Amino acid sequence: MAMTTKTKIASTRSSCPTINITTSFLFLLSAGILFLTTNAFSINHDIDHDINIGIGNLVHKHKPKINDIMSTAPPQNRPISPTIAASIDKINDVITTDAGGRGMIHLVVSGDLLASAKILARLTTRTKSARREQRSNDDDDDDELPHVVILSGFPCCVDHTPPTETDGPPGACAIATAALGLGYRVTLVTDECNEDVFRAAVVNDDANNDDSKSKSKSKSNFTLVTFPSERAMTDQQSQRLTALARSADLIIACERAGPASDGNCYTMRGINMNEKGLIAPLHRIVDVAREGSRDKSGSGASEVKFIAVGDGGNEMGMGKVLRKIREHIPRGELIGAVTVADHLIAASVSNWGGYALAAAAALVRCNDELDGIDDDDDDSGKKARAKWVESCVPTEESEVQLLERCVAAGCRDGVSGKMEATVDGMPLETSMKCLRDIREAALIP
Repeated sequence: MAMTTKTKIASTRSSCPTINITTSFLFLLSAGILFLTTNAFSINHDIDHDINIGIGNLVHKHKPKINDIMSTAPPQNRPISPTIAASIDKINDVITTDAGGRGMIHLVVSGDLLASAKILARLTTRTKSARREQRSNDDDDDDELPHVVILSGFPCCVDHTPPTETDGPPGACAIATAALGLGYRVTLVTDECNEDVFRAAVVNDDANNDDSKSKSKSKSNFTLVTFPSERAMTDQQSQRLTALARSADLIIACERAGPASDGNCYTMRGINMNEKGLIAPLHRIVDVAREGSRDKSGSGASEVKFIAVGDGGNEMGMGKVLRKIREHIPRGELIGAVTVADHLIAASVSNWGGYALAAAAALVRCNDELDGIDDDDDDSGKKARAKWVESCVPTEESEVQLLERCVAAGCRDGVSGKMEATVDGMPLETSMKCLRDIREAALIP
C-alpha cells in the first residue's frame, strides 16, 4: 500500500548549503491511521515546488493497532522464550555466511543481534528533565515517542554523481520501518551527496490512494535529514547536528562510513572519501549523544545506546572489533573504523543486517506481548509473530521497488560500479533469498 500527499518543500541554498527546510513524510502505522511528520530537522533541497511524497517502502499491509503498541512496552528484563531465541539465532546464521568472501565472519560478535533487538524493541523515552538539560529552549520538545536516529550512507562511488551505493539505503529503510512499526519517532540522516538516492528510497509516486484522507488523525514520526561535508558545515548546521544528537533515545548506523584512526573515511579499496568532499561528520552525533547522556550514578555509561550494522570493517561501530579488522580484512590497518558500537551486527551485506535487526526486534516485541511464553504450538503465538513481522519487516516486493527507485536516482553497486539493482556485486535474487529466509525464520517457530 502506498501513501501519498501533496507537501511543500522549500529551499534557501546559499554558497554554503543550509538545512533549514522542513519536509513532510507519511507512514501508515495501523489500518486506517495515517501519520504525518513535520519536524524541525529536515531535508536540504534545491527546489521550491509541490511534489507527491509518501513512504512507499515504509508501508506494510498489517500494522498493529495503536493500543497494541502502547500496551506492550515491557519490563527491560523480561526473559526471551527459547523458541524466540532460536528464531533469532536462525536469522543470525542467515546473515553471517560471509557470502561476499571478504572476511566478515571474523567480525561477528556473538549475541549482539539479540542484544540489539532487545534494545530496539523495548526502547523507552528518556525523562523529560534529562532531555531539557541537553536541549536549548528553542528545540522541539516532543517527548511522547522514543526517538530513533538512523545514520546511513556510504558514498564509495567517488567518480560518480551521486556517489551512493546500493548497500545502505534498503537496510536503513528496513530499520526505519521497524522503528515506526514499533511506535517510535524516526530521523534518518545521511550526507548531502546521498540525498537524491535516500529521497528515492522513501518516496513513492503512487498518488492514487484515498487513505491520505486520514492524515488529520496523525502526528509527526519520520524525517529525512542531510548534512554537507565537514568542510562545508556552517555554525548553524553544527548546532542543528548537536540538537539532533541530544534528542536521540537510540542511535543506529547501517552501512555508515566511519572514521579510521586518522579521522578519514575510506572505501574498501582505500580511497579517502573525505578528500573528495563527500563525508558529513555524522560520527559527531554519536559522540554528542554519549557525552550528553552519561549515567550520573557513577558508572559513566551512556543512556543512549549505539547499535551498528556493517560488513567490511570500515563502517561506524566497527571499532568494537578493530583488532580483528586489522588482522583479517584487506587494508584493515588503513580503513578500520574506530567508533565503537555498544552492539555490532556484522553481516555479509549490511542491508541483510538491517533486515535481520528489523525481524529480530519484531520477535522480541512478540515475545513480550506473549509474556515470554513459548509460541511454537500456539495459534495465537503464530498470529502474534505474523502481526509484528508484517509491521516491521519489508517484503520482497517492496524491496525490489525500493532498489529500482534508488537505481533510477543514480545509485550504483558499490563493487561493480554499475547502475543496476545488485548489491555488493551479488545478483538481486541473492538479497531477496536472504530476505525470504529471514522472514521464514521469523514467521515459523
